[in-house]
Amino acid sequence: MSDTERHRAKMAHRKSVQDAEVAAKTIEKGLLIVHTGAGKGKSTAAFGLLLRMLGHGRRCGVVQFIKGAWNTGERTALSAFGTQLEWHTLGEGFTWETQDRARDIAACRHAWDVARGLLAREDVALVILDEINIALRYDYLPLDDVLSALAARPAMQHVIATGRNAKPDLIAAADLVTEMTAVKHHFAGGVRAQAGIEF
Repeated sequence: MSDTERHRAKMAHRKSVQDAEVAAKTIEKGLLIVHTGAGKGKSTAAFGLLLRMLGHGRRCGVVQFIKGAWNTGERTALSAFGTQLEWHTLGEGFTWETQDRARDIAACRHAWDVARGLLAREDVALVILDEINIALRYDYLPLDDVLSALAARPAMQHVIATGRNAKPDLIAAADLVTEMTAVKHHFAGGVRAQAGIEF
């Protein structure tokens, strides 16, 4: 048997195994997705999925819990989708910048009120809770309330929770968890945050 024939036979077998595995998956449901870890790219990956959902003509929402009202490239670009996307930047900025726990808690509680409204809507296909893991880490929000609202959302609604140090109970409730691992970061080499990369 030639190398070409061996390769063809190997790929045919692999295809039959893959096709059988795909055919066995019959559940369709809204997913709870968690992007966590010390590496860069948690929110960026969430916005990639947001773009995919918007491309399918579905209505989406973003609630940013910690990030302040920066003029970010993704928000500017995604504004082209108009009323198909609701974007709420409700944070006060990084916690080390505000240095005011009461103010941070108040901002996160307000953001959570907005998020609960989106989580109750049948017409919203995807909700991004950007940096909610940070709000939960610092106990700015009650974890039980968040988990209850996530469990009670419409059956086909997808949710992405981003931020470092995701709580174990949120990870347990999730359908998909990705941990971004820090291998190397330009910031450690003295490179500042740049438009189009960090914001």
